[in-house]
Amino acid sequence: MAPPSSRRTGFSKKAQLSAFTGYLLAGAGAVVGAGLLVLSLWQPDAFAPLRGLAGDVVTPAGTGTAAARSTSQGFFAGIAGYFNAGSQNAELRRENELARIRLAEAEAVKAENQRLKGLLGLRDGESKPVATARLVGSTATSGRRHAYLGAGSSSGVKPGMPVLSERGVIGRVLETGRYSSRVLLLTDSESVLPVRRAKDNVIAFAEGRGDGLLRIRLVNLGVNPLKVGDMMVTSGAGGYYRPGVAVAIIAKITPDGGIGRLVAEPSATNFVSVVPIHEAAAVAELEGPASAAAPSPSPSPTSAPTGGAAAEE
Repeated sequence: MAPPSSRRTGFSKKAQLSAFTGYLLAGAGAVVGAGLLVLSLWQPDAFAPLRGLAGDVVTPAGTGTAAARSTSQGFFAGIAGYFNAGSQNAELRRENELARIRLAEAEAVKAENQRLKGLLGLRDGESKPVATARLVGSTATSGRRHAYLGAGSSSGVKPGMPVLSERGVIGRVLETGRYSSRVLLLTDSESVLPVRRAKDNVIAFAEGRGDGLLRIRLVNLGVNPLKVGDMMVTSGAGGYYRPGVAVAIIAKITPDGGIGRLVAEPSATNFVSVVPIHEAAAVAELEGPASAAAPSPSPSPTSAPTGGAAAEE
């Protein structure tokens, strides 16, 4: 049988009345909404009290949600900070120590510039490294402190060249092979390095003790002006090192100077740079007459060159 042409809600008067009421309410709602929309466009401030009331109603719920969100973020951030605090503190300490070294070297350079002020044509700049290599090992014999460098004569390394790390002086090249070199460390018992205090012109010698520390001996004896924490830098005397490179920090005061702790610890250094001798011509001229005046040894088929470490000038 064919479906009826028109749909009806049924023969129930109650259902028909309910449907009519729904349509009527929907139409009234649409009219009221349109009126409110027109009123809001015509006078926007008319609904300000209602918006304020709605804001007051939802504010407690929003505040609670924000507080919970902030608390959870702070909780997880606290956990992450707890696990990262150790590495961050270690990095900050390292950066602080490096900044202190750079500041001391800057003060040393400033003092050096003040002493050189007025001298024309005298310039003191950093030398370009001859080679950059890894420290591949060191001696463990008491009293002798040598290290071995993974670069030799094939890289342009020559005996006497200073060896530096990013922190300061490591030592200088003692012997060279084709692909490796032996380095005389500052703490070697035969190492002597002219130094001065970074902030003024208190000059001294840094002598290796063979135990990882340096003995700082003042040149001018009298009242000891050194203090714990003073930075000692290269003075430039002897011609090997450029002035103002960090060497040691005074850790203990003695009657004739102090005991210095290395700024650049070889055991904690991986890569170093080998730089040219600061005043190569002067060093060659100073060492030339001494070698010429030394008596030549009688030739012997069994004689061999000695490998002793010479003290730094």
